[in-house]
Amino acid sequence: MANIYACGFIISWLWLVLAACVNGQTTKEEQVEGFFSQSGHTNNWAVLVCTSRFWFNYRHIANTLSMYRTVKRLGIPDSNIILMLADDVSCNPRNKYPATVYNNAARVLDLYGENVEVDYRGYEVTVENFIRMLTGRVSPDTPRSKRLLSDDRSNIFIYMTGHGGDEFLKFQDAEEISAYDLAYSFEQMWEKRRYHEMFFMIDTCQANTMYSKIYSPNILATGSSMLGESSYSHHTDHDLGVAVIDGFTYYNLDFLENIDMTSNKTLKDLFDSYDPAKIASHPGIRSDLFKRPLDKVKVTDFFGNVQNIELTRQRYPLMEADQDGQEEMNMSTILEQYDQATRQHDRTQQQFRAFNVQRPDESFFAWLQSMAYSPSSIVGVIASIAIISFVCKGMLAA
Repeated sequence: MANIYACGFIISWLWLVLAACVNGQTTKEEQVEGFFSQSGHTNNWAVLVCTSRFWFNYRHIANTLSMYRTVKRLGIPDSNIILMLADDVSCNPRNKYPATVYNNAARVLDLYGENVEVDYRGYEVTVENFIRMLTGRVSPDTPRSKRLLSDDRSNIFIYMTGHGGDEFLKFQDAEEISAYDLAYSFEQMWEKRRYHEMFFMIDTCQANTMYSKIYSPNILATGSSMLGESSYSHHTDHDLGVAVIDGFTYYNLDFLENIDMTSNKTLKDLFDSYDPAKIASHPGIRSDLFKRPLDKVKVTDFFGNVQNIELTRQRYPLMEADQDGQEEMNMSTILEQYDQATRQHDRTQQQFRAFNVQRPDESFFAWLQSMAYSPSSIVGVIASIAIISFVCKGMLAA
């Protein structure tokens, strides 16, 4: 009988080892999938371009400033935003509300506000300056605020709005940028390792033709209207006498205003929200050059900013109780503890990267607990019991 129990124990142990191997392989596969579903970028940039002049193009200024407000709210700082406005409607004599720009007839939110940094203004918004800024081929005396200082780990969001047509976008009614110009510029950026992933959005008539010639990798593009379609405004402010926002931009903002920096909403969710009946045109999406599935790409991968933080379940104790009761800690103690926490955080970040992979617990009890919930382990135990019973019956019969 001792031999029977020893044999059964060995068989059971072998099954557990086999189950552990299978379970470990599955875990590694999940980690690899989790790794590649991440963007892998380390910084975010936004290039926001309004190419239209004149008072009657008020909505194009409002479109761009609306996107500017959104990316800032979601974490991209002004140092990483290139804002190009071809006109300053806030100071136009026909503006009934001077020094303001609104994107809604209710005029609840002033987009111009007190903290808007325009990098290219008026006649500085040209095709040449736009292409030079993208490709980094600027003159040595160009200030930092007018440079796109991205690298091969930068996710770049490019938004353009204005008047356009089949494979062209007008700049100030004076010149045009073609779909070929745009494609060549993006290719130069890729060759010079100036981006990791790019999201290109354009709101203009026949917008989808503007990304038709792009051939560089890791670029996702969307436009407001297909070939032969116009891109329409959403509504008019009758006090101002002009349309204040375009439909495509309006419904993008309607989605983006409901998320924050911690949102898990994906670009697939954004694209699924597009309704041609509401937008009054057929938005297009081009994802054949983009390697990640859209349901794995967070909206904040482009509209937000990388946050180098580690979330904990408990807040950091800035106050502590002493024997005499609750007293405020002096500032030097607070700063000392903050420095210690920062150093510990830096050491932790060097050991564990910011991937959505659970940190492994190497203890035997943690491994045993994981085995208890593994389907392969359960199958192994059942099979072991069956084999032991069969062997026992055979030996007893003999």
